[in-house]
Amino acid sequence: MDDMTSRIGGLVCACAFAVVVSACGTDEDTGGPGIVDPVAPPSKARFCVNGSADGYPCSGMDLVSRLGREQIGLTLGIVNDMWGWTDLATGTEWALIGHSQGTSFVSLADADDPVYTGFLPVTDGAAESAWRDIKVYRDHAFIVADAAGEHGMQVVDLTQLRGINTTPSRVLPLTVYHGFHSAHNLVINEETGFAYAVGGSGGGETCGGGLHMIDIRNPANPTFAGCFTDASTGQGNSGYTHDATCVVYRGPDAEHRGKEVCFGSNENALSIADVSNKSAPTALASTSYPRVGYTHQGWLDEAHEYLYMNDEFDEFREDVTGTRTIVWDVSDLDDPVVVHEFIGTTEAVDHNLYIVGDLMYQSNYLSGLRVIDISDRENPTEVAYFDVEPSGPDVAGLRGSWSNYPFFASGIIGVTSMGIGSDGGVFFVRLSGN
Repeated sequence: MDDMTSRIGGLVCACAFAVVVSACGTDEDTGGPGIVDPVAPPSKARFCVNGSADGYPCSGMDLVSRLGREQIGLTLGIVNDMWGWTDLATGTEWALIGHSQGTSFVSLADADDPVYTGFLPVTDGAAESAWRDIKVYRDHAFIVADAAGEHGMQVVDLTQLRGINTTPSRVLPLTVYHGFHSAHNLVINEETGFAYAVGGSGGGETCGGGLHMIDIRNPANPTFAGCFTDASTGQGNSGYTHDATCVVYRGPDAEHRGKEVCFGSNENALSIADVSNKSAPTALASTSYPRVGYTHQGWLDEAHEYLYMNDEFDEFREDVTGTRTIVWDVSDLDDPVVVHEFIGTTEAVDHNLYIVGDLMYQSNYLSGLRVIDISDRENPTEVAYFDVEPSGPDVAGLRGSWSNYPFFASGIIGVTSMGIGSDGGVFFVRLSGN
């Protein structure tokens, strides 16, 4: 995106920044971002009883622990995306938390008592940004930022976290890939060792905002592999990809089984492409859906038969009566079909969603984390929730939970809260009885 504000709606984004600046002021005693004295973490787990866990509305989910914005080194701006890493040498689970001033690394060796261990600032010369995205491949974190100038893709050897004795400490990047300046999101197919930066802008090879493909099989030396842009999609047929998920396809469509396929959320449509040949990727299908607002993000079920998608603007525009999740049947990759629209129990805006088995974990801004049972793929049902933003009604608004990470083997789920009008930070929760 050449200009994030114009790309996804100037009024909404401008308002978001206005709120961030006014509501997320700096603490004069912190001495700058990143390396601050962390406040004592909260006490042990709080169970969800009578719809509340330590004052946070809940159902079927317990609060394990929480770190506020300052407790992860953030002095100005918002908390945004997150990802996770499990150190197989030690068994320790780590939360990697993006925010306006960089990336914070939190040890969950004791999830009841998480430790803010390290901080990685933005690339030298780059700007702080409300958009940051993190993914992991082979014990390395890959980090991009949007509207951040010459940020590039930071590569961090996560094994250095084992040797940190003084917490928090500054974390150093192994390298920075400068094939593009800024990118809105980053996708990694861990099975193939390729990364896909999307929504590129500001300089370098932006690939028109589509898939900027990178060979990361040698994390110390990321290498440009090619571009893919679906010019039949995006605002003004720009081909802009806001987010994507890329897999080695193992679904029911025998024609494409075994190929590397990317499913792009392209502002106004779903785009499906075969990217097996990086020098000659092929568009398979692109299609929109009723009352499209802004096609934001999606995730496949584990059988690669259904894709669940969120739209960030339909609730704002009051095109729907509640939080809408679009259910696609992608059993024929050349002809994806919308088979259901799941309407949630609140009017909050849906943001990032992920799927583990038969459960879908949605970060829905003002209504927090929502857990949806998709065992009946075309008829989802909400089964649990934890609201990280309890201060107001669960309506369409730009604050609350940005993202979550539900893939830890321990069952701990990380949930970010932006910290607009509240302390925000990162919450660690679990399903009750887990």
